[in-house]
Amino acid sequence: MKTVTEKLMPQKDSIEKLNNSPANKIKILLVDDHPENLLALEAVLTSPDYHLVSAASGKEALKCMLKHDFAVILLDVQMPGLNGFETARLIKAREKTRHIPIIFITAISQEMEHVQQGYEAGAIDYIFKPFHSETLKQKIDQFVRIHQKHEAHLFQSEQERKLEIREMNKKLDKAALNLRRSEALARVIGETIVDTILTFDGEGTILSANPAIKTMFGYEAEELIGNHAVMLFQEVQGLKVTESAETFSFLQEEYIGQVIESTAMRKDRTLFYADVLSGKAAVDDQDIFVCTVRDVTHRKQMEEMKKQKFSDMEAIVEERTLELIRMNEKLQNEVEERRRISDDLTDSQERFHKIFESSPCLMGIFSQRDLTFLEVNTSWMNVTGYSCQELKQLGMDGKNFINEATEGGIDFNEKIRNQRVSFRTKDGDLRHGLLSTESIDFQPEPCTLVVLTDITETVQLEKGMSRLDQLNLIGEMAAGIAHEIRNPMTTVQGFLQLSRNDSAHLSPEITDVMLEELNRANSIITEFLNLAKNKVSMKKKQSLNAILEALAPLIQAEALRSSKRLQLELETCPSIFLDQKEIRQLVLNIALNGLDAMTSNGVLRIKTYSDKQFVFLQIIDQGHGIRPEVLQKLGTPFFTTKEDGTGLGLAICYSVAKRHHAEIEITTGNEGTAFTIRFDLEHSFDQS
Repeated sequence: MKTVTEKLMPQKDSIEKLNNSPANKIKILLVDDHPENLLALEAVLTSPDYHLVSAASGKEALKCMLKHDFAVILLDVQMPGLNGFETARLIKAREKTRHIPIIFITAISQEMEHVQQGYEAGAIDYIFKPFHSETLKQKIDQFVRIHQKHEAHLFQSEQERKLEIREMNKKLDKAALNLRRSEALARVIGETIVDTILTFDGEGTILSANPAIKTMFGYEAEELIGNHAVMLFQEVQGLKVTESAETFSFLQEEYIGQVIESTAMRKDRTLFYADVLSGKAAVDDQDIFVCTVRDVTHRKQMEEMKKQKFSDMEAIVEERTLELIRMNEKLQNEVEERRRISDDLTDSQERFHKIFESSPCLMGIFSQRDLTFLEVNTSWMNVTGYSCQELKQLGMDGKNFINEATEGGIDFNEKIRNQRVSFRTKDGDLRHGLLSTESIDFQPEPCTLVVLTDITETVQLEKGMSRLDQLNLIGEMAAGIAHEIRNPMTTVQGFLQLSRNDSAHLSPEITDVMLEELNRANSIITEFLNLAKNKVSMKKKQSLNAILEALAPLIQAEALRSSKRLQLELETCPSIFLDQKEIRQLVLNIALNGLDAMTSNGVLRIKTYSDKQFVFLQIIDQGHGIRPEVLQKLGTPFFTTKEDGTGLGLAICYSVAKRHHAEIEITTGNEGTAFTIRFDLEHSFDQS
């Protein structure tokens, strides 16, 4: 393993260099068992922004993956020991490295099975040697950008998580502060109360004492902890106190919660009268007793009055203690409830936002007060062509949506369910949709949620199906009557040819006119039959450009007759299965229509180009465009705008396109009309 800035060196030095690499550079791993190949890759990819790391084997590459993160890996297939495929599988099996893109580089085999094996191993690309250096560099740049975006996304997610933790810590700090306040208040009560408070176990052993023990008994709290409570009392309920639990009466169940008169003993062995109140609690299955000792020596003479006041004070203290406990429990429950509500609200908002943004339907939220958009999803912007800012400025105008049933505007004050409407995009295109609305509260004013399902393609499909039904009906009619018409026409034509030689009956001029008309009728029937019958195309794989180049002189000659020009713009396209005669007929029909639509000095352009899925043929004229009412009827048999036209030319073109699994799209305007024939490469291998 080595870096790009070093020559071939021992593995230990390479690892040391790698550990010292700049942290802000993008790391790229190069794996090849041939040093000269590594040097070639390093020469191509050298950049101040990259830190190139080389490994001479699959094992070295795996060691690199354990210590460092890489943006992309260039991996040789044929290597001793672990080959490229095995190395790739091990990389993809590890959770931390499974997302790193792997590009295989090999000069051994270009077989499809070999390439498929590489993709199954986890590669995203397969490059054969010798490779094009600029292409490789551009690919690496793209993967590096993807890596940087991924890292930026992870950083943002981490920041958001930290922010959420900080907010939760604030809430916890607030709850802890309130809890500390409660504890401090309880502690202050224990420290400031004049009564002595003792806690002890069931055997009478003292567990704790409040500071009042010093004033009342003269003991420090530490002196009493661990000793028996009998050392503080001489008599309880008139009985002498012993260390026996049975005689220590305020530990008995019947005295729990009762005020017991007793005689207490100070550290200096002096006695005083005291009232003792004890309580009991179970902690971890162990009985714990709390004892409150009050000095009543100076209040003996006012026993009755003091007793009432003591009872009132006892009730107040108990009530306040319980109130503090309830407040503390309520506060904890409220904190937990608010946290749960906050989590539920966040989850709900995230779910709604994901549904809103990812929906293929056009969705928007506008204010009922001023009809301005507050939110619109990506589908709305993609279909209409407007940006989010433009939509917010335009607002939601019911006049922009036409009710196809009433041909009027839409009233958004009423609830709408699947109303069929039409609307126009930013480019002026007319589209169709199903409109629904729902009233909601948003931020937090009354708003309306609009859901618009785009059904333009369905409407166009319905129109196409209607036209196909018409074509099918006409075809059935043509197939039924064509044969019966042509037979008598043939007889008439024969007799007219015979009578042409006998000038006494018919003049040659009249005979020529009749023959010309019969030939025209026969031509119409022939085209009608071509349209109606299920013709079998004789397709073979060939170049579309070659057919167009052979037709060019014929079209050019026709153009020159009317002072017009033909311009070919043919790009390199893959060969596809075509019926040459049918394609020639299609091109000639559209091209001659285009020449007829133009005035003198017009230019007819024929273009070809392709992408990964389609091969395109475009025939563009510079005429005045096609009127909308005419555009809807194009391709319908016997519909024509020419005085001497048959109305079957474009219908035949659509029939030819259908047999070639192609689609015809028409774009028209004041500057001319473009016919685009799109051949699908997926079906180009179907020769049927």
